[in-house]
Amino acid sequence: MKPLLLLFAELCLAALGTLRMNPPADLASVPKKEIKHEAKHINWITVEEAYKLTQKKPKKFVIDVYTDWCGWCKVMDQKTFSKPAIIDYVNENFYAVRLNAEQTAPITLGQQTFKYVGSGGRGVHELAAALMKNQMSYPTTVFMDEKFQLIQPIPGYMEPRTFHQIITYFGSNNHQKEPFDQFKTGTYAKAYQTSLTAEK
Repeated sequence: MKPLLLLFAELCLAALGTLRMNPPADLASVPKKEIKHEAKHINWITVEEAYKLTQKKPKKFVIDVYTDWCGWCKVMDQKTFSKPAIIDYVNENFYAVRLNAEQTAPITLGQQTFKYVGSGGRGVHELAAALMKNQMSYPTTVFMDEKFQLIQPIPGYMEPRTFHQIITYFGSNNHQKEPFDQFKTGTYAKAYQTSLTAEK
């Protein structure tokens, strides 16, 4: 007859072996711990929110003026606004605004209210028209300073490299110091040479 302690040890080992091969249903159904990596994105806000924020914490504005039917707007969203170097720079240096040029809701900024103006089948919002100097082209990226004064609207799709050059040009106030072509080949090439290289 085996000693009681030895018999107990053998029973425990046998039970553990059974558990390894056939874990209980409740343990088998527990998923392994997943590590979630939240994707980076530009912190888009409304123009009203950005206008209020800049009263307390001044920052420049980058405004993406788009329409729901604009195909190149969607391409820019997917290919340009998704790049980490662009996301990081925009979030750090600008209030990023999305403005639907055909939205019908009025927008009030300070003492001024901008409204939708219908025209045939397709109208335009007064604010969008003002920001684009009545040159209705989509997408248009509008840059404004910390006092909500227009710096420049830039019409058309911009691929990531060009967009990164432009946001750093305005974001670092180099537009007050040198022409854009000089900035691209000199200042930008030295400071941001590898910014988008790893993302291609």
